[in-house]
Amino acid sequence: MGTLKGRRVGALASTCILGLLLTLAAGPIAAQQERVERGQPVTLNLKDADIRALINTVAEVTGRNFIIDPRVRGQVTLISRAPMEPDELYRAFLSVLQVHGFATVPAGEVIKIIPDANAKQLGPDMGTAAASDDIVTTVIQVENVPVAQLVPILRPLLPQQGHLAAYPPTNVLIVSDRSGNVERIAALVQEVDRAGDDEIDIVRLQHASVGEMVRILNSLRRTDAETVPAQQVQIAADERTNSVLLSGDRAQRLRMRALIAQLDDPMEDEGDTHVIYLRYSRAEDLVTVLQGVTESMRERQEEAGQNGDARAISIQAEETTNSLVITAPPAMMQSLRSVIDRLDIRRAQILVEAAIAEISEERGSERGVQWFVDGSDGEGFASLTNFGGVGTSIGSLLTLGSSQPQVDDGLSMVVGDLDSRIRFGAFIRALASDRNTNILSTPSLVTMDNQEAEIRVAENRPFVTGQFTSEGRNVTNPFQTIDREDVGIILKIKPQINEGNAIQLEIEQEASNVIGTTAAGPITNRRTIQTHVLVDDGQVIALGGLMDDDVQEQEQRVPGLGSLPILGELFRYRSTSTTKRNLMVFMQPTIVRDRAIADDFSGRKYNFMRAQQLDRQQQGVSMVSGTRPGVLPSLERAELPRPFDP
Repeated sequence: MGTLKGRRVGALASTCILGLLLTLAAGPIAAQQERVERGQPVTLNLKDADIRALINTVAEVTGRNFIIDPRVRGQVTLISRAPMEPDELYRAFLSVLQVHGFATVPAGEVIKIIPDANAKQLGPDMGTAAASDDIVTTVIQVENVPVAQLVPILRPLLPQQGHLAAYPPTNVLIVSDRSGNVERIAALVQEVDRAGDDEIDIVRLQHASVGEMVRILNSLRRTDAETVPAQQVQIAADERTNSVLLSGDRAQRLRMRALIAQLDDPMEDEGDTHVIYLRYSRAEDLVTVLQGVTESMRERQEEAGQNGDARAISIQAEETTNSLVITAPPAMMQSLRSVIDRLDIRRAQILVEAAIAEISEERGSERGVQWFVDGSDGEGFASLTNFGGVGTSIGSLLTLGSSQPQVDDGLSMVVGDLDSRIRFGAFIRALASDRNTNILSTPSLVTMDNQEAEIRVAENRPFVTGQFTSEGRNVTNPFQTIDREDVGIILKIKPQINEGNAIQLEIEQEASNVIGTTAAGPITNRRTIQTHVLVDDGQVIALGGLMDDDVQEQEQRVPGLGSLPILGELFRYRSTSTTKRNLMVFMQPTIVRDRAIADDFSGRKYNFMRAQQLDRQQQGVSMVSGTRPGVLPSLERAELPRPFDP
């Protein structure tokens, strides 16, 4: 009880002391207000005065109306040695508010005093008359410089509560801050927003090739970009006029023009013979094309009545260095160089991945009874019921009692007497077969555009095509003719990239396998597709397929006896076979235009094979101590394993 009473006495004392301090602080202002008349100079000397009392004094002196946010609280200090006019007092008042984190927002006949954090949301536009410490929002139009480049430069010049944003569609800046700082930002933008001296220079070449010149200049520009952050010159080639176009900073353009002038000099020993080294094309392939171009140019000159240069034109290919040796007049040489620059380009490659999926199911059943009667040693009467599906002749039936019986697959059983003088009996046979096949082959192949390629993963099997035996004077010289054919996966493609990402494919695909062997040779299944398709880059397309369902039933019987209701089963043979086959071929071409796509494809295949080898190495058991199968190294290594490396 005593403690609670003591707390109440302490709180009352604290309230009295706080009220006394506020009264002492507001005393000078209250005393000053008694001497103030609206529009008269005022001298204020305040120390730790309540900010609301200062607002009352400014409202009395300046005649302005204020709306005070409840969050506006604090103690202020303002010292003046000379009387201030009402406008001077108001500017000093705005500075005091700014120091304490408050701002004024004009709203018609009244002025709102709110924290700085909320001022940018209520501030007036720049067009409204405002003091330098008022919060305003304005839009600054930029004409020559992208606004996105100005934001990181101007943002450090604004306080934390200020706002700066760029609107690229109209290339404007939106700024919200105190009026004085906004004017400073606008002045800086005006200084920076000046039109550059970028122009376009056209430099016509007299001796050099424009394609080779642009390649050299671009390589120098990439080197400079790594070390010099200055604005770089944009370079373009005009093949028609053999000219180089330069756009950018004036100093950089002058530097490029001087370099072009030094490079565009005639070769001292050039004459009429030029050696042109090719980067991508084969010299032998271009010779025929260039010879046709020269013939066409000569014909046009003759039709136009121009005699032209009578000197002979010679175009030869040098295979060792993959270069062209051309002898031609200067005008003709310039045209040929232009044609070579356009033909000698990097060609795209095509990655073709195919999937051959086959699922088949075969089921069959056979059952039947055969009767036989035979005289002793082949003499006397013999009879036999022989159904073709059973495939057992009377000769094989009579071997059932021997040490090497000749019977077919399945259950074979004889009921009868095979040891007596007259052998007879019933041969009973039953067979059920079930075979399932699931084959998935995924060949892949990479080739250049308009270049035929083939991948062949097959066994070379012999097939007998004929035989001959010659007899004479007891001399026999038999022989056989054999053809060997590949049995396996064969994929042959020729791609052509059309405009855009469409690919025209000429495809020959074959999948074959051996399913059995006969006296004449192996029995093979062969699936082939030959077609032309148009596919987009990366599209999976079904080239073709087969869905087959084959059911065959066969019944053989002895006439009359086989028709009896129950006993007829002893004189019948039934066979049933069911075959279901699903075969589909899919293909996905991908355009490989750069090294990144090629590395991605090669890396996936390489890492897959390496993972398979590592798995086999961990699971396998070596028969000889100290040996183990080879494993591909990690792809991060720069070189592949050499043959015979331990």
